[in-house]
Amino acid sequence: MDRSLWAVLGGTFTLRFSTGLTGTMLAVYLAKLPEHGGPVIAATTLGFLHSAFYISELVLSPLFGVLSDRFGHHRMMLVGPAFGAIAVVLTAFTTDVFVLGGTRVLEGASTAASVPSILGYIALVTAGNELLRGQAAARFEGATLAGIGVGLVLAPLLFAALGPTAFLLNAGVYGISFLIYRFGVEDRQATERLERRATVGRKRMDLGRYVTLLRSSHVWLLAPTWIAVNASIGLWFSQAIFQFSKANPEFPDQLLMRGYQPMQISLAAVVIGLVFGAGLLYWGNRFKRYRRTTIILFGIVGGAVLAVGGFVVNHADGLPLILPIAAALVAAAGLFVLAGATPAALGLLADMSEAFPMDRGAIMGLYSVFLALGQIGGSLLGGYAAAWRGIDGLLAGTVLVLIIALIPLARLRREEHLLELEYPELAPEEAHMSAEPR
Repeated sequence: MDRSLWAVLGGTFTLRFSTGLTGTMLAVYLAKLPEHGGPVIAATTLGFLHSAFYISELVLSPLFGVLSDRFGHHRMMLVGPAFGAIAVVLTAFTTDVFVLGGTRVLEGASTAASVPSILGYIALVTAGNELLRGQAAARFEGATLAGIGVGLVLAPLLFAALGPTAFLLNAGVYGISFLIYRFGVEDRQATERLERRATVGRKRMDLGRYVTLLRSSHVWLLAPTWIAVNASIGLWFSQAIFQFSKANPEFPDQLLMRGYQPMQISLAAVVIGLVFGAGLLYWGNRFKRYRRTTIILFGIVGGAVLAVGGFVVNHADGLPLILPIAAALVAAAGLFVLAGATPAALGLLADMSEAFPMDRGAIMGLYSVFLALGQIGGSLLGGYAAAWRGIDGLLAGTVLVLIIALIPLARLRREEHLLELEYPELAPEEAHMSAEPR
């Protein structure tokens, strides 16, 4: 990968680090808001503030994707850090709930502006290069995961040390992201913008064109699969730490619901992150060998294996030690394989954008839409599943959404070989390359 791609990934890490930092520090801030002169925050209010971020991202991502195509991916990358910096500065100086709600909308707008432009740029730079596209997609997912993870770990420490002033420090991190995008990323769309201006002139942006783009059958075949995969991950993000942290007498037979210390949970989170990250890198380097849908299929099967291994671990009380150890290794292997589904789906979306070389941002903006829908759906399902059967319920919910993911994947897999026929812009040798993997 060249310098610009590495800079894009570096900016992604710092940007997602800021996002994780803000979200976690805000949770601590809201819990202590009366100490800073604000009102007591109810759980329902907290839920609204949390959802405002995802709703903002969901609604604004398509718009910013279109703007990215019109004004350039590189230019639009600079908007995201600006929105984020404004949001955290406002957060540092207010205890007003409505203003804090507005800052969550701004944070969501920051992600909505950044992700389509970043992914549009990656799709542009990696066009026709299977290996590079796989590596870039996997590293984007890895940078996102690592950034949010580091933010989650450091947020309580920073807020404990600095209080609301820590939000101002985070504004500086957003500034670093801005500088990385501004000076580290090459603008590679100058010629494309001239061509667009020559063909469409300075006419107003036609959002109806975006609707036309969404009529691609392959996009809608991918949508439920990717939403379901994201939901399988999202239900654990929303519930895992909460469930592991407290002993629940309602489920005495479940080993994972007996209450664990923060250090134990953090150590487990590090191990899970390392396994998932290794899976991202491994499967991202297999784009030339396997079809995208094959990797997604492997990932879904891996998720089911993870659930089976997790069930055995959860009911390992009284079993010989070798059994839960073996089950944990099986679960880790399942997680490793599941990790490949996310870069494969992202790569498939990038492949679909080849039909619309001047609208890559609009197509890639669907990443945020599918991610947000999956996270919201997974959070809702996770709440009901955990209330029903605790960790067993989460494992059952995981299997359920992965089964749902298989249904549209079967048709998408049958039609995947037609992508090169839909995409006349692909060179013949590139079309041949896409037909080779298994």
